[in-house]
Amino acid sequence: MNNIIEAKEQKDLISIIVPCYNEEKALPAFYREASKAVSDIQGADCEFIFVDDGSRDRTAELLQNFSQADRRCRYLSFSRNFGKEAAMYAGLQNASGDYCVFMDADLQHPPALLKEMYRVVKYEGYDCCAGLREDRAGENPLRSFLARSFYHIIGRACHLDMGDGKGDFRMMNRAMTDSVLELKEYNRYMKGIFSFVGFETKWIPFHNVERTAGETKWNLSSLFRYAMDGILSFSTAPAALAGTAGAVLLTAALLTGIISAVSGHGLDGIPLLACLILGLNGIQMLFLSVLGQYMSKEYMESKRRPIYIVKKKGGFPSQT
Repeated sequence: MNNIIEAKEQKDLISIIVPCYNEEKALPAFYREASKAVSDIQGADCEFIFVDDGSRDRTAELLQNFSQADRRCRYLSFSRNFGKEAAMYAGLQNASGDYCVFMDADLQHPPALLKEMYRVVKYEGYDCCAGLREDRAGENPLRSFLARSFYHIIGRACHLDMGDGKGDFRMMNRAMTDSVLELKEYNRYMKGIFSFVGFETKWIPFHNVERTAGETKWNLSSLFRYAMDGILSFSTAPAALAGTAGAVLLTAALLTGIISAVSGHGLDGIPLLACLILGLNGIQMLFLSVLGQYMSKEYMESKRRPIYIVKKKGGFPSQT
């Protein structure tokens, strides 16, 4: 009889995974707001899994303080910066929850949506409930334009559901979580992985807000590298586009040479042979660059290096 009562009182566990990189200014507000939000969820307990991705400020110290003051808080500190994708994977590997949710520490992912996300995956039959960012209010216009363009391109190139606004903020059940963990590639692009594994997802719209504190870690250069990683990880379209671009370059070189020959003199002193050489070199370099990117990724995969290295951890049940 006692066992039956205990089974009825057993609560679900929600693992809240929070990648952190130099977030000492944002973490106190995030912890306060997230704690308030999860206290309103009936029938579930939570654990916070903070992943310090090689921060250079007081992030690791704050996380240690959280774990000492709150038994729900656990943390991992990497030996160096391995990137957000690695931090998310590490959080999943160390999560013991029935449901796992990713959140940014800057409060751009509203903690107030956690209650609705849990209701959806618990009672509506969905495997995942994710936040859909409806706008990019407060963002740099150039960055917003580039982001929208990227998601349009990657959606067409990869044939996966990775539209603008469909980010990492999502709660997954254990079945989807385990499927994501099955994909152990070194070059990780989590948005693509979420789409690749499938499962039924319900999207909940929310409005973009500015960071609660601190500065964004994403500049145009890092966003471009991130975009290229995503495209190269889930599509072979760039290899085909290399041929198209090469043909365009060759055509341009030939036209320039013809114009030079017809006019009876070089175009600004550039002879026909030089135009052809430049065109052919452009084609070769473009092909080499694209193929080299694919080969470099395969090279890194073949090394079988760890996706991340933990320097320190705390707050986990075996350590308390």
